[in-house]
Parts: sequence; structure tokens; C-alpha cells
Amino acid sequence: MSNYAYPEVLVDTQWLEDNFNNPNVRIVEVDVSPDPYKDAHIPGAVFWNFMTDLLQPNLSMNLETSAIEKLLSQSGITNDTTVIAYGSYPGTGALIFWLLKLFGHEYVYVLNGGHQKWLASGRPVTSDLSTFTPTQYCATAPDSSLRVLYEEVKSSIGQKDRVLLDVRTPQEFKGEIFMMKPPEGTERAGHIPGAVHIEHTQTLNEDGTFKSFDELQTLLKSKGVTPDKEIFPYCAIGGRSAYTWFVLKYLLGFKNVRNYDGSWNEWSRYPDSQVEK
Repeated sequence: MSNYAYPEVLVDTQWLEDNFNNPNVRIVEVDVSPDPYKDAHIPGAVFWNFMTDLLQPNLSMNLETSAIEKLLSQSGITNDTTVIAYGSYPGTGALIFWLLKLFGHEYVYVLNGGHQKWLASGRPVTSDLSTFTPTQYCATAPDSSLRVLYEEVKSSIGQKDRVLLDVRTPQEFKGEIFMMKPPEGTERAGHIPGAVHIEHTQTLNEDGTFKSFDELQTLLKSKGVTPDKEIFPYCAIGGRSAYTWFVLKYLLGFKNVRNYDGSWNEWSRYPDSQVEK
């Protein structure tokens, strides 16, 4: 991991197992369903439901300061707690990294390889549910430098010094499906005109760990995603794009990256937004 721009943001399975009894470490598992957590999670991990804890009913990210304060407080996390994030879906830990950095949490790290690597390494799991004494977490207002909003994304179409990076599946990019189903209601399928497509899973090894610095750089450069440009990653609801923000900014050291967390969930519904297939 030493070749990355900021290798210290990653922890491996051995480090985490060695720190099970560290009272200042809180492990956070995030998933769309509690079932995997109930069956076999890392001992001491608290569970966050991606759909109900992190999203609003309209599937936009819940970026209310009071909401994140409540979630962290009930998870027994203080402003000085070291948070280790992981999930069963590729990149979930990096989403939590972006979210906590957005609200000013300093000590947050990603378990390289997530749940997949943990199991493959033969590390212990448990079905015992974890409970923690609530705290009084105090979050800062969202850091606007970590996200980009609709109007700026719209004005970036056709700009050579900016890259709109679509990290969804090829089927979503082509407009064949929308969030793993046919479009419905006011949703339109497709992608932002001129967007570059790199599915976020292309940045991972088969074991769920991140590809090397050189492999990541080669992949991105082949699609014209270079550090001299401003990069706006987007996906369906901002999770996979937050993961990509992490890869670009912390593993590769790109300076000008902001997550479009509104993503396709927002873009597809604006009547004046351009859609390409």
C-alpha cells in the first residue's frame, strides 16, 4: 500500500484484528440489508443500513448535520474515535470515508478488501450484536469542497479541463436500466453527455482490495482521466462516486476531485438536464 499517495488511510485485516480491544476504535459495517451482518460480521462492528441510515426517502444522501450527529452518537462514536469502515459491497468503506470527512471527522480509515478479504483471510466473525454507550457527537457543517452541485455539473458539459466520470455499470451508462431496474416515473435512463465511463469495480482486484497505484493510474489515463483536470465522479445515488472520489484523491493524489452525490438520481429528474444514450 506504500505506493499510494496517502497509504495511511487504509488498514489491513491484520491491523484490525490486532486492534479489537482498542477502546478508541469503532468498526462500522454498511450494507443495504442487515442480513449479512446478523450472520457473520467482524466482532465489535456496529451496523449502518445504507438505505435507511444514510439516504432520504427520495434516495438522495441525507446530509443534514443533525442526522449524522444522531447516527454517530447512537453508534458510540465521539469526535476522537478512530472509525474503520467496511462493507460486503465493493467500495462501501470508501463511501463512509467520504461521508465522515464531509462532516469533519478526522480519524476515519477504510478496511482494504472489506468483508470479502476479511473472510478470505480466515479472520473471526460473529453473529453477536454489538451495543455501545451513546455519545454526544458534534459535527461540522458539510465541507462544500468535497461535493459538486447540479448547476456546476451542468455547466461542465463540453469543458476540456473537466471530466464527468460515470462509474455505474455499462447497462446503466447505456440507458438499458436505471438503478438495476427499468426507468419509471420521472426518471430518464442514459448518461450525462460527454461523460467518461469507468465502472468503479474496475479499480479493484479479485479479492476486493484496491489495485496498485500504477494499475489505477493506467486505467484512468486510458480514458483521459488525468490529474491536470477537474474530476466530477457520479453514479446513481452518490455511493459509488464517493468511492471513486476516495480512489482518485487518496490513492492517486488527484487534487481537484469532487463527488456529485446528487448523481443520476437527481440529474435524470431535472426537465432541463441533457441525457445521452
